Amino acid sequence: MTRFRHAFERLLETIVLVLMVLLALVVVSGVLFRKVGAPLVWYDEVASILLAWLTYYGACLAALRRAHIGYPALVESVSSGLRWPLIAIREVVVIGFVTLAAWTGWQVVAVLDGFYLTSLPWMSRQITQSVIPVSGVLFIVAELLSVAELVSVAEVKQGPAPAAVGEEVS
Repeated sequence: MTRFRHAFERLLETIVLVLMVLLALVVVSGVLFRKVGAPLVWYDEVASILLAWLTYYGACLAALRRAHIGYPALVESVSSGLRWPLIAIREVVVIGFVTLAAWTGWQVVAVLDGFYLTSLPWMSRQITQSVIPVSGVLFIVAELLSVAELVSVAEVKQGPAPAAVGEEVS
């Protein structure tokens, strides 16, 4: 499981890094071309899409590292007997929400069949919106891997759940 988690983390890091580099290149190119009086017609649309993709895939990486939205102070304030139920409720809610978002994203992708970007008419909108269901599945995998790691760390320590949900487990 550790090898799979490590490979999964490297995959997400690579995706996020590539998206960051591409976004930087697009933004710098857009500025330079606009400065010389030859603006790129596709710049705004592509930069917006890359930023959205970076946000979705970055959220997956954050979920894997348990650095995404969390309330450590809330978990720390309750007794150790309530921590595991709170963690379980959190996971059910998060995975349920992301499952719904991924399913809805899949429906959006299906509806967009035959639609193309305005500035790049050869680029299907299905490709641009595929980030929703794809990152949804990746987010769920990340959540399950991080929970498995959380449980194994707690078992090794022979104690209650770690103090903070949202805390990076390394």
